[in-house]
Parts: sequence; structure tokens; C-alpha cells
Amino acid sequence: MSEGLTIALDRARRATNWRMLLLGALSLLGIGVLVALIVIQQRTDRARDEAIALQQHTFEVVIRTNQLAGAISAAEAALGRYVVSADRTLGRQYAGHWDRAREHLARLKQLTSDNPSQQAQVVQLQRGFDIRGKELNETALYSTYKRHSDAWGSYYRVRQSDARETVEGLLQQVVDTERVLLRERTAAASTLIANSSFASRILTAFGVLIVLGAVILGWLAIQAQGERAQADADADAERERAAELQQAVEAATAQLRAEAQERALAEAQLRQVQKMEAVGQLTGGIAHDFNNMLAVVLGGLELAKRHLHSGGPDAQRHIENAMEGANRAAALTRRLLAFSRSEPLLPEAVEAGALIAGMSDLLDRTLGDTIRVVTRDAGTGWRVWADRHQLENALLNLAVNARDAMEGRGTLSIVTGGATLAQDEVGECPAGDFVTITVGDTGSGMTPEILDRVFEPFFTTKPVGKGTGLGLSQIFGFVRQSGGEIAIDTAPGKGTRVTVYLPRHIGEAAPAVGEAPVAEVAAIARTLDILVVEDDPRVLAATAAALGELGHRATPCADPLVAGALIADMPALDLIVSDVLMPGQTGPEMVAALEDRIEGVAILFVTGFAGEVDAEIFHGRPVLRKPYTMAGLARAIDDAIAQEARRTPRAAAE
Repeated sequence: MSEGLTIALDRARRATNWRMLLLGALSLLGIGVLVALIVIQQRTDRARDEAIALQQHTFEVVIRTNQLAGAISAAEAALGRYVVSADRTLGRQYAGHWDRAREHLARLKQLTSDNPSQQAQVVQLQRGFDIRGKELNETALYSTYKRHSDAWGSYYRVRQSDARETVEGLLQQVVDTERVLLRERTAAASTLIANSSFASRILTAFGVLIVLGAVILGWLAIQAQGERAQADADADAERERAAELQQAVEAATAQLRAEAQERALAEAQLRQVQKMEAVGQLTGGIAHDFNNMLAVVLGGLELAKRHLHSGGPDAQRHIENAMEGANRAAALTRRLLAFSRSEPLLPEAVEAGALIAGMSDLLDRTLGDTIRVVTRDAGTGWRVWADRHQLENALLNLAVNARDAMEGRGTLSIVTGGATLAQDEVGECPAGDFVTITVGDTGSGMTPEILDRVFEPFFTTKPVGKGTGLGLSQIFGFVRQSGGEIAIDTAPGKGTRVTVYLPRHIGEAAPAVGEAPVAEVAAIARTLDILVVEDDPRVLAATAAALGELGHRATPCADPLVAGALIADMPALDLIVSDVLMPGQTGPEMVAALEDRIEGVAILFVTGFAGEVDAEIFHGRPVLRKPYTMAGLARAIDDAIAQEARRTPRAAAE
């Protein structure tokens, strides 16, 4: 766009801006004038209405006062005729006139209730009226009893009494007061109307100015229309040039889009190749580990079978070797589930120092005699809210990695402590208190290139077939799931220090398995009636048999939808052992559906793969992972019974 066109457009824009400002100001001013005129008109109308109402009120008071005076005069005149003629008809006329006078006085009292000074006058008038009525009634009584001489004397005496003068004077005061009020109110209304008229004239002048401003603005608008027409012509020319540029840009964009599509296709092919390479690496590592474990299981079982048939003494030892291989296979499966985040976390309050102290024997057996293990607790006593078994597995993986980095000889240190971090001070950690667990070794350390890839799935520096590359990836996933962060300090030849940061938990530490009080253990050391819900018939049969070996009475159930009917037929029920994922209904859904029928019954969930199920659906009830031993099953049953015993008193108290 040329410089001259830019200047012209800027000038037109500035002119439009100040014209719009002027138009807005005139509009606001016109609205203000209109509102003011409406307000003044309303005030004037209201003042006029109030003045008319007050005038009517004054006229009504004056009329009522005159009616009262007339009624009193009529009653006195009727009484005079009654005294002279002794005609009882005239006596009744006197009584009627006096009653009407009393009604006029009552109405006058109501009309003057809004004026305290007039109300005081009416009170005095009422008093004088009563006195005057008493005088006239005495005169009427003389005539009634035909004491005509006394009646004439009384009538001439009361014609000019003090009560009559008082009543007449008060009536005149009420009338005079209302006339004064009428003059004052009329003057106030006139003043308000005059002020309103003056303000209306001023606002009318403003209206004239607004009209003049609108005329000026119209002239300016005509002038601006000419300038705009010129600017539009220049803009049309610029649009033609811009269209040419747009076509050129679109052509270049189409070429870039085609190149981007080609690059995206190449990247997708590269990612597919990387995925296939990762799958091949994972397959090799897992196949190697599982072949070793299956060889131990199959070999041990075969040797145990031979010794059982031949009566040899080593059958027990071979069975234990097979079980050890199976446990190692189960541990590897759990690592895969944790890595894929398919196994739900079952968090609890854990004190890191106590957990590491309880792992000392496991670390010694795993690492061997050539590795010196040094543990130190900083003494903070802080706890974390994490899955105890996953945390133990993560620390064991770090210890094994450290052993391999030291090539089987060196010192492994595990130090627990606490740290208060600022926002994003370590990775993506939020601000707050964190429990730290640092695993250090005296090995060869890592280069920056290796450090950048240590958390990648399937990445490993071990020989092909000697590792799956899931160790640090599994640890990384667990720590992130627990709301923490992991940091590594390493350098070639200086060893490695891996620090795990887990959020501090404010609460009591959960007791370890088997730490139930002696009274509780004694209370649950008995034969239990147990409902076993499992859709796999082989697992169902094995579980029922294991419970029988433990001395319990087991009722098998292959379908969770018929569990309610089986419960109704059972004479007693102490515990439900249920699989988690089953066709038709999950274990937690079954328990929720039977909630009102199993109050006080302990629940133990058993799972080998929980998918994306949220751990909150278990409602804090214990979960036993497959595969498990009879000893593990017994401990889990004890935990479930003890937990229900603790829950029941709380529910009763609530």
C-alpha cells in the first residue's frame, strides 16, 4: 500500500473518530435533556395533584365544620320550638339534629387526624360539644316532664352559655386554620410550578443547541462522505494489488503444505519403525526373562514329581524352587502392568524410613554379599501417601540398577529425608513439603547422552536379552502417578545418585501386614463362612480349596449376579472374597448392589489385572493381587476381618 494512500486513510480515520465522538456527546446530551424534561414534568404533575388533593381536603374540612355548626344551630332551634309548644314531634326533631351534629363531629375528627394542632382543637371542640349537649338535654327533660316554666327558664339561660361560645369559637378556629393551610400550600405549588417552568425554558434552549449541533454534524458527514469516496477508490486499487499478492501467497502455501505432508508421512514411517524396534527389544527381553523363570518352574515341578513317585526326600526343595520362579514371573508381570498404568495404585500412609528398614533382608538377598548397603534416616518422621508394594518395587529396581552399574562390587546408600520445594524447583513439582529417598552408588556413572534417555521405555545399556528396559520407566510412571518427581545426579566415574520426591502426607502411618493387635488376631482365629465369587472355574476351585486348607468353610459362586441368592441360602456369612473384573458385573458393583444385605460382612477383592479401574471404587477395602500364596491369602483374610472390625464400631458410633 502506497504512503499517500496510508496517509489519506489515517486522515479519514481520525476525522471519523472525532465525528463519532461529537455524535456520541450530542446523543448523551439529548438523552439528558429528555430525561430532565420528563423529571420536571413529573414533579410538576405531582405537585399539582398534591395541591388539588390538599385543596379538596381543606374544602371538605370547611364544609364539614359548617355542617356541624348548622346541625348544632338546627338542634337549638328545634329545642326552642319544643320548649314553647311542648310538642313531642319537635323534641324528636331536636334529638335527630343533635345526632347528626355528633356524626359531623366524628367525621371532622377523622379528617383532621393528619394535623396534630387541629386534632387538639377538635378534642377541645368535643369537650365543649359534650357540655353543650348536656345543657340542652336538661332543658329538653323539663319539657318532657311538663315542667314548662322550668324549661323556659333553662332555655333562656343556656342560649348564651360559655359552652356555646366555646363551640362556636373552636369551629371558627378550625375554619381559619384550614384557610391558612390552603394559602400556604397553594403558594408552595405555585413556586414549584414557576421553578419547573424556568427549568423547562433552560432545557428547551439546550434542545435548540443540540439541533444546531446535529445540523453541523450533518454538514460534516456530507464532507466526510466525499473523503470516504476518494479513500474507497484508492482502497479498490490497493485490493486489486492485494489479490495478486494473495494468489502468489496461496501458491507458495500449497507448495509448503505438500512438503509438510511429505515430511509428516516420513515422520510417521520413522515412528512406526521405532515402534517395531521397541516392540522387538521388549519381546527379546521379556522372552529371555520368562524363559528363565519358566525353566525354573517346569524343572522344579518335574523334579518334584519324580521324587514324589520315587519317594525321594528333595521334593519339597524342588517345589520351593518352582514357587520362587513363579513369584519372579508374577513380579515381572506386575512391573509391566505398573509401566502401562493398567494396575491401579492402592495408596496408604507410609513412613519411608520404616519401609526401607523392613527391606534390609530383601536387599541383602537380592544384591549379594559383595555389595555393602548403607541406610540412613534423616529423622524427619514424614510420611507419604503411596502404594507400599509399588514403592518397595521401585526402590528394589533402583538398587538392582545400582548393583549392575557397580559391576557387583561397591557401596549402595539409601538416605531418606525431607525437603520444602518451591514451584517447579525440581521438575514439575508443585510448591510444598516432599519426602526424599536418595539411592546412591559408587559405580561408573552415566554420560549426558545416556542420562537424557534413561526414562525412555525399553531403553537399556545392558546386553541384548539381559533386560527389558522397563525399570526406570516403571519407576518414573509410579512416581508421577503418586504426584512426585524424580531427579538424577551423575557424571562419568563419579557414580549416580537418584532422588525420588514424594508429597508429604499429614496423617497416621498405616500398620504393616500382620500388625493387628493381639486381641483382634485372637478374635479372627476361627472358622469363617466365606462366599468366593470368581468367574474362572480353575481359580474358583483353587481358591475354595485353599480356604478349606486354612480351616474355613467356602461357598463357591461362578456368577456375581447369583451371589444374592447364595447369600440368602447360607446360614452365616463372615467374608466375601470377590474377583474385580467379571462378565455381567464387577466385584465392586456386586458389593454395592448387596450393600443393605451384607452389613458387617468383611470384603476382600482379588485381582490380577484391574484395567483403568479407579482405586477409589474399592472404598478402602483390602485388595489381594494375583498370583498369591496361601500365606498371603491368610494374611489378606486377617486384614479384611480386622478392618471390618474397626469399621463397624465407627459406623455404630456415627
